[in-house]
Amino acid sequence: MSTLVLEQEPFAVDLSVTGSTLTVVLADGRALSVPLAWYPRLAQATQAERAHWQLLGGGYAIEWPDLDEHIGVASLLAGHRSGESPASLQRWIASRATA
Repeated sequence: MSTLVLEQEPFAVDLSVTGSTLTVVLADGRALSVPLAWYPRLAQATQAERAHWQLLGGGYAIEWPDLDEHIGVASLLAGHRSGESPASLQRWIASRATA
């Protein structure tokens, strides 16, 4: 079995969010698109909340401060979905309804 070794760490430089897709543009020119359903907080967010993001650490991760959502670029490349439990997501949804 071989191990994947990255020549350089992947860094995001831009992104876009549509009603069904999160697309992250990497510093090396690649664009990675994943289903928005992989990240339930983003899927539940308003367009304004989705548009309020920032890059962390020069692009190693993306943060949506209004949603308390953080996604690592390496995690995206590895195909990892949100690890949030259904119970945690339900608490978060309920807190939005009362806010």
